[in-house]
Amino acid sequence: MYTFIANPNARSGLGLKLWKEIETILLEKNVQYQVLFTKHQHHATTLTRELTSDLRHHTIIVLGGDGTINEVINGITRLDQVTLGYIPLGSSNDFARGIGLPTDPEQALNNILTPSHYAYMNVGVLHYEDKSRRFAVSSGIGFDADVCHQVMVTPLKSFLNRLKLGKLTYTGVALHRLLTMKPVKMTVTLDDNRQTEYKNVYFTAAMNLRFEGGGFDFCPKADCTDGRLDIIVIADIPKLKVLALLPTAFKGWHVNFKGIHISSCKKIDIICEKALPVHADGEPVFRQTKISACLEPEKLRIISAP
Repeated sequence: MYTFIANPNARSGLGLKLWKEIETILLEKNVQYQVLFTKHQHHATTLTRELTSDLRHHTIIVLGGDGTINEVINGITRLDQVTLGYIPLGSSNDFARGIGLPTDPEQALNNILTPSHYAYMNVGVLHYEDKSRRFAVSSGIGFDADVCHQVMVTPLKSFLNRLKLGKLTYTGVALHRLLTMKPVKMTVTLDDNRQTEYKNVYFTAAMNLRFEGGGFDFCPKADCTDGRLDIIVIADIPKLKVLALLPTAFKGWHVNFKGIHISSCKKIDIICEKALPVHADGEPVFRQTKISACLEPEKLRIISAP
C-alpha cells in the first residue's frame, strides 16, 4: 500500500487542488493508499516517524516541495526500510531536478505506480551544536543559507508562485542578499586531514545533488549514489564578479572561474569567524559558527525515472 504524505499548502495553496486530481486517478485505478496531510511545519517529520516506527517496510509518496522531502527524510526510522516516491509541488524542486524525476504531477504519479527504475540514495547529515538534521539535496552556511532564510519569509514567494514563477524568488532574494552581505573567514576541513583556510568566503555548501536554490547547478558532478558529498566554496571574489557569475551557475559554467573551489569528501567540518545562517535542504537552522556534515551509513531507495 502507498502512504501519501501531502502538503496541502504547497505552491501557495495549490497542493490540495493537485492532491484531489491525483486522488481521482488513484480511485480510477483502484490503487490501495492512505493519505496523511501536513498541518504545520515539521508535521511531516512527526507523521513519518509514527508511520515507520514499526520498522516494517513502507512505500511513502511525498507531495510537496524540497522542505516536505526534508521533513519526511528526517522522520524515517530506518532508511533501508523505506521506498520513497516524489511528486514535486514546490517552487524550487531541486530534489526532483537532481534525481531527474518528472515535474508534471500526473506523469510523476504514473512513474510511481509503474516503477521501472530505482536509485539507492545517500542521505546527508548536518551536525551543529549537539543536534543533527538529515538532508537530501544540500546543506550550507553563509550566503546560500541566508537566501533560504529570506525566501521563507518574503511575500514575493507567494506572489511568484501564483504566476508559476516561484523559481525566480531565489534569484531575486539572492541578488539582494549578495549586495548587503559581508564575506567572512572560514576554515574548512575535509575527511579530518585536508584543512584549508579561506578568506572572504560568501558561502560553503555540501551538495548531495547537483542543484540548489531553484536550479543553480553548483556542483555539476554531485552524485547522490557515490558515497561522497561534493563541496563548493566561493571565496576571494569581488561582489560584482559574483553577481556576474550567478547566471552562469544555472548551467554549471561557474566552476571554470578562479575563486570557485570544488572538491569532494565523506565528511566536512566548517568553522567560521562569526555566526552565519545555516540550512538543510533550504530549511533554516539558527546561526552557527561551527558545523559538520557527513552521510548516513544506510541508503534510501528512491523510485527514479527511466
